[in-house]
Amino acid sequence: MAWQRRNVPVLLLAAALLAAATMLVVLSWQLTFFQDTWAILMGRQGNSAHDFLTPHNEHLVVFQVALEKVLIEVFGMTSAHPEMFVMIFTLLGSATLLFVYVSRRVGPWLGLMAAVLLLFLGSAWQVQLWPFEIEFSAPIMAGLGMLLMLERNDRRGDLWAFVLIVVAIGFGSLGISFALAALADVFVRRGERGWERVWIVVVPLFLYGVWYLGWGHEAQHHLTLHNILRSPPYVFDGFASSLGSLAGLNTPSITGPTPQPDWGRPLLVALLGLLGYAKWRRPGLAPTFWPIAVAALSYWLLAGFNFIPGREASSPRYVYAGAALVLLLVAELLRGVRVGPRALWAGAALTALAVLPNLAQMKEGADWLRDQTVLTRADTGAIEIASRTVEPSFGLTPEIAGTASLIDVSAERYLQAVRDHGSPAYSPEELASAPEAGRHQADVVLSLALPLSTKTELQTYDPGGAGAGCVEIDSGALPVGGVPLRPGVTRIEVAPGPQAAFKLRRFAANEFPVGTEGAPGESTTLLRIPRDNATQPWFLQVEAQQAARICG
Repeated sequence: MAWQRRNVPVLLLAAALLAAATMLVVLSWQLTFFQDTWAILMGRQGNSAHDFLTPHNEHLVVFQVALEKVLIEVFGMTSAHPEMFVMIFTLLGSATLLFVYVSRRVGPWLGLMAAVLLLFLGSAWQVQLWPFEIEFSAPIMAGLGMLLMLERNDRRGDLWAFVLIVVAIGFGSLGISFALAALADVFVRRGERGWERVWIVVVPLFLYGVWYLGWGHEAQHHLTLHNILRSPPYVFDGFASSLGSLAGLNTPSITGPTPQPDWGRPLLVALLGLLGYAKWRRPGLAPTFWPIAVAALSYWLLAGFNFIPGREASSPRYVYAGAALVLLLVAELLRGVRVGPRALWAGAALTALAVLPNLAQMKEGADWLRDQTVLTRADTGAIEIASRTVEPSFGLTPEIAGTASLIDVSAERYLQAVRDHGSPAYSPEELASAPEAGRHQADVVLSLALPLSTKTELQTYDPGGAGAGCVEIDSGALPVGGVPLRPGVTRIEVAPGPQAAFKLRRFAANEFPVGTEGAPGESTTLLRIPRDNATQPWFLQVEAQQAARICG
């Protein structure tokens, strides 16, 4: 029984890890590649140093690129499941290492609560559900492992710490903060071990410097004097946002503006007051506090130095790392404090109350990403259908695609990737039964990718020109569903009268999303539809006050 009591937190952690993994798999199962992932898939199709070492924005992402390439080579591009499983592994690994770290300071029950809060942090839904954001979860996992290795205080631990620092930096700039944390550890322990361990920091930072001189300096940076002077409130808001998110108080609608940490600010002030009082009663800080403090401060300072709109301290993708660092700081500040049963029950209740709104935020984020998946699969499916005639430079800009997440996708690169690794898009048959938003956008993309074209001649209407294959439209009458059209040239004749409008649809069921210039009265328009890779017909609707005729 004593053994069982001691291991209950570990068993509950295992249950929480299983529940979190199941939740993430279910929420992400229908999702496909999103936004920055396309920048890697489209822009780094070779295996040169340029493909691996070119910065993404201003970040080194060499391990992300290598990982994506391996997954695509092994599993193909038909599904995003492999990259999602890797992402889930880093999330579960981070929570497990956090449990170990916190348990060593304040006991396994508080370690369990910390791990649960991080596992179900829906305020950081972008990191939880978007595999590209492994640039945050992988450095957190590697950084936690590094801190635990440094605790060994021996050569083997130093070697592993060095490896993990390299891993953290290779996944993103967050790794720099953990390198600085290791430097703080070397400084704190210099009295007992000297400076000989500094190589575990100097070598990774030297390698980073070589990369920066060779490739990183070419990236656009946002370091300005204004950002430096504004960094103190940014750092405060960073800690406040992380704390408010952990408490379940920072979960606004994901489609609204980036939230302000209105709840987190007073919560942070209150927490600082309580911790200050506790340290007044019990002075002193453990040496291991300083590496965590350096990591947390440098993380928010570096983010503040490079601030641009969209990189607010309360942004969901920044909250994950901030929350993990806050939990580490609290564990260090409470180190050695004995927590009684009543306090543990209160902590468990507060943890549950914090998780519930975070779960709602996670679900909302998954729903939004699912909508983006529909547009992505529909838009790329349209490019595949139009592959015979689409211009190689044709791109899925927001105006064409209906989403800003496909700006890195061009027809030439996408079709080459499909030939090499398979397609993640809807097939024509799947597109015909896809959600209406995707069918609508596929018609828009198709009309421009094929492209559809019209040529109008004036004063050419022949009242007696009807023949075989022509459909007569009475004055003001709109055929239900439109007139079906096949590839080739269709002649649209409009009787004398005001301007007529021509609208088309193909996969859309309830609307005609493709408009044309239309034509004036007493005119003939030739509508050209190139042949493509789908068998579904187009449908034409003529909106006119006078009679019209459609001839295939």
